[in-house]
Amino acid sequence: MTQQEFQQRAHTIPHQPGIYKYYDADDVLLYVGKAKDLRKRVSSYFSKTFTTYKTHELVQRIRKIEFTIVDSEQDAFLLENSLIKEYQPRFNINLKDDKTYPYIVIKKEPFPRIFLTRKKINDGSEYLGPFTSAGKVRELISFIRQYIPLRTCKLNLTEHNIQKGKFKVCLEYHLGNCKGPCEGLQDALAYAEGLQQVRNILKGNLGSVITHFKAQMQQHASALEFEKAELMRKKIEHLESYQARSVIVSRHLSSLDVFAILKDDELAYVSYLMVSNGTIVQTHTVPLETKLEETEEEVLSFAVNRIRNDFNSMATEIIVPFEIEYPDTEITITIPKAGDKKKLLDLAVKNVNYFKEELRRKKILHLEGSSDIEKKKVLYELQSYLHLQEVPVHIECFDNSNFQGAYPVSAMVCFRDGLPSKKDYRHYNVKTVQGINDFATMKEVVFRRYKRLQTEDLPLPQLVIIDGGKGQLSAAMESIHELGLTGKLTLVGLAKNEEEIFFAGDTASIKLPWDSDSLKLVRRIRDEVHRFGITFHRNQRSRGTFKNELENINGIGKQTIDALLKVFKSVKNIREAEKEALVKVIGLKKASILLDAFAEEKGMD
Repeated sequence: MTQQEFQQRAHTIPHQPGIYKYYDADDVLLYVGKAKDLRKRVSSYFSKTFTTYKTHELVQRIRKIEFTIVDSEQDAFLLENSLIKEYQPRFNINLKDDKTYPYIVIKKEPFPRIFLTRKKINDGSEYLGPFTSAGKVRELISFIRQYIPLRTCKLNLTEHNIQKGKFKVCLEYHLGNCKGPCEGLQDALAYAEGLQQVRNILKGNLGSVITHFKAQMQQHASALEFEKAELMRKKIEHLESYQARSVIVSRHLSSLDVFAILKDDELAYVSYLMVSNGTIVQTHTVPLETKLEETEEEVLSFAVNRIRNDFNSMATEIIVPFEIEYPDTEITITIPKAGDKKKLLDLAVKNVNYFKEELRRKKILHLEGSSDIEKKKVLYELQSYLHLQEVPVHIECFDNSNFQGAYPVSAMVCFRDGLPSKKDYRHYNVKTVQGINDFATMKEVVFRRYKRLQTEDLPLPQLVIIDGGKGQLSAAMESIHELGLTGKLTLVGLAKNEEEIFFAGDTASIKLPWDSDSLKLVRRIRDEVHRFGITFHRNQRSRGTFKNELENINGIGKQTIDALLKVFKSVKNIREAEKEALVKVIGLKKASILLDAFAEEKGMD
């Protein structure tokens, strides 16, 4: 839409608060905005100068303008947020957070169950959350079930079914984890009291739960039920311990929402702390993609409204680093300068900075940058630390694997441009080595790998990592010398425990900086060769690739053999073991079968 075309219809746009919507030629919604004066705001887009290319691109695409008048700026704010959330227009701020968060549901049914769910449905049940971590939810549910006996069965516990005696208590009742509502041993009122304590725990209000248990303990003590009183005392003790582990800022604070923002060009990061009764009960950080020239205030205002809505926050006070626009006049906006609230804001700032740095590190470590320099940044760093002649764009790593000293195999993984090249991974069944000999095994597989590359005239890696000690590295170097490849590729050893890197013949090792991205890349390569080797090893064993003389004994199965080898390391040691030692590992019956088989073989000899 040109400026002239806009001027022809500008008079139809009122000087009132509301929201405006821009559409393209295909009637696709491009942008939703709010304004206290619709005509002034929309007119600003059709000036002759533009502060950013994206604004210019937006205006060029506009073919239709729609607007909705509302009563106030607050209403415009709410309507704008709901439309952005529903339609996600291309040129609006994008909250890059598409996770499905877990809830704890109190199911709408007689004697409600509680459990984790990611689906929030309109079935009348009570949904508590959402929570940012499924692991945290499971921990909470496990914690709750330790102290509040609730049913876990799916029985239809209607009053009619209970009175007819359709159900019997299960093991959970006898273990003390349920009070048996299925047989009428617990009434609905007492059960509901337990659910209220669940709500208190999930809202961080442990004080009321502890008070409730203290009252119960006193009742049991007065009734001379000292065992039950002692059980209550232990529950109180554990709850107080759990409360001490929570991040408590101040017991004088009520429920608060704390937000901090870090803006970086077209990305912004917002950190959120949910505080309930002075305790931090939720933490969350999200990235947002800004599309036009939104200010920090606009981005934070958008994020605050969306996050509070997503997390069903009922807090009546919001702590932020600067003034923001917020539609609900009953909510207090606080910009703290000192005290506990300032400490909370500082903590949110620390979280948002850490989040951004972690994203940067992950991006660098996985080398997902768009330019060649970004992709190779870690590799240039590794080249510098190891004094390599070339950038190690092609790295290979070898590792030997065996099961408690038995069944040797080897694995090799390949990384190109810092990323796994899984089509180049190789595994090796050892052919020429008898018994367990890590040095000879490493020499064989390195020889086989690079002999193959020579034969097929394929490029050699710039860096080869041998996961093991100096003995394995020396054995690998012998193969390189035999193949005439000395000086054509660099081999280094990686000490298993200290994460030190050393070259053949050197007495001193190299330690990469503990927080460097190059060390993280080396660790990733090492972990990948371990994973690949162990997976191959297990697959080989499960397919029956490894055979030994114990497998020919009737009554001795694979699990028994594995248990024996894990303890005795070899068949020779198993043959020489005392009966008592064998019985301790596999039991009297199988130990007798084993000893009889050994005696029979000896008699045949």
